[in-house]
Amino acid sequence: MTVDSDSGARHRGIITICAMVATLMQALDATIANVALPYMQGSLSATSDEITWVLTSYITAAAIMTAPVGWLATRFGRKNLFILSLAGFTTASMLCGVAQTLPQMVAFRLLQGVFGAALVPLSQATMIDIYPAERRGSAMAIWGIGVMIGPILGPTLGGYLTELYNWRWVFYVNLPFGLLAILGMIIFMPRAPTQSGMRFDWTGFAVLALGLGSLQMMLDRGQDQDWFSSREIITEAVLAGLGIYLFLTHLFTAEQPFIRPTIFRDRNFTASMLMMFAIGQILVASSALMAPYLQSLGNYPVATAGLVMAPRGIGTMFAMMISGRLASRVDPRKLMFVGILFLIGSNYSMTGWTPDVAIHVQVLTIIVQGMGLGFVFTPLQVIAFATLPMTMRTDAAAMLSLFRNVGSAIGVSLTSALLAHNIQVAHAGLAARITPFNRALQSNPSIFHSLDPLTRHGAVLLDHMINQQAQIISYIDDFLFMTLTTLPALLFLLFMQRPPRLATAPADDHPAVLD
Repeated sequence: MTVDSDSGARHRGIITICAMVATLMQALDATIANVALPYMQGSLSATSDEITWVLTSYITAAAIMTAPVGWLATRFGRKNLFILSLAGFTTASMLCGVAQTLPQMVAFRLLQGVFGAALVPLSQATMIDIYPAERRGSAMAIWGIGVMIGPILGPTLGGYLTELYNWRWVFYVNLPFGLLAILGMIIFMPRAPTQSGMRFDWTGFAVLALGLGSLQMMLDRGQDQDWFSSREIITEAVLAGLGIYLFLTHLFTAEQPFIRPTIFRDRNFTASMLMMFAIGQILVASSALMAPYLQSLGNYPVATAGLVMAPRGIGTMFAMMISGRLASRVDPRKLMFVGILFLIGSNYSMTGWTPDVAIHVQVLTIIVQGMGLGFVFTPLQVIAFATLPMTMRTDAAAMLSLFRNVGSAIGVSLTSALLAHNIQVAHAGLAARITPFNRALQSNPSIFHSLDPLTRHGAVLLDHMINQQAQIISYIDDFLFMTLTTLPALLFLLFMQRPPRLATAPADDHPAVLD
């Protein structure tokens, strides 16, 4: 399904701005609450593990509702779905800002994710349709900036809003932009034909929602419930496996599934989905870890923590500009290879961080990480859409967003669970070595007197020191985990083929051709 290209071309600039605003709003809200989580935790009376539901509930709802976007756009019209999604997302954002309890916040974040799920794939499909083939590479680079910069700049903007006002403004900020985007889409976006006779594949959607929802619940509650020693976690694991298995079986056997299985026959697109899943794990999880690390261990104020993380966005924008221009001259797989190496190197260098690490080292590492994301994302979009038929663009955009959201949700949940678990393990291991008979304490009487574990004052000081060291060890373990999870992305490059038209494009062509 495509929009009226003539009408879209006349208002291309305004439609592009509205699509970018929608993309940025959805991507931004995946991480804008990161640095505000400690403040939200106190206001909502939540534990450190429970407050991460504010992030994962949004990402999981967006992941589940992304899959049927292609069907919904065809059935009801892309313009109608776009406007409804923007209106619902903006309203849900305001409800998040007025939430008074954790259950309310999680419910409103779920609603925000439901309406926000369609914004990114609809924006991408719209921009592909309104730009001619020779300019789509540049269009995808512009669109990609919104998708990638949103999660990266989210903590920075969230930090300033929390510092200047309070955490509720990280949600209120969506209101003016949402209203402008809705107005622009109503006036300037051309209508597309609808197919009112289509039937929705409720079976496929139900088992997909069961699988993804159960998987996320298992990952979110596993640490609290002691993982597979809990019947709840075992039940959720079984339901997750069953739901995903039934979805895959239904996908390839049903007559009219809401995701056409022929889309997976495209080798480049299938490999791109797997690559997107791997990058999605790093995209949100890295910023979700960095924000509390800088605040709790680096002792940075919330606004400063956001400012330190901002250079990642600069690195991403720079890399996207370069990769967008090189995509037609250089094999996109080579650009992604460089980006993955940047990600692996930056994540590995963070395994040597302590609270005393120099700020210029932190900033340089964050910039390199942002460049890695930028060098992967734009060439990935070029390869994913290069050989797909026009009729599958909306479905393809939805599937890429689905895998990015699922990867992000799993990445945040796993790193948060590992952090909480490893802090307990490291704390217990370190505390076991602190006794009145420890020779290191006995060798210095003044230290032994102030840190005597048999006194209340000494026990409190020791516990604080042990907890800090346990956090340092646990963050290092998480950074190492992210390094290892990035390595498989190199294998996906082996399954990709350079698009033929890119291989023969002359040096002065536009950056990329997408069909």
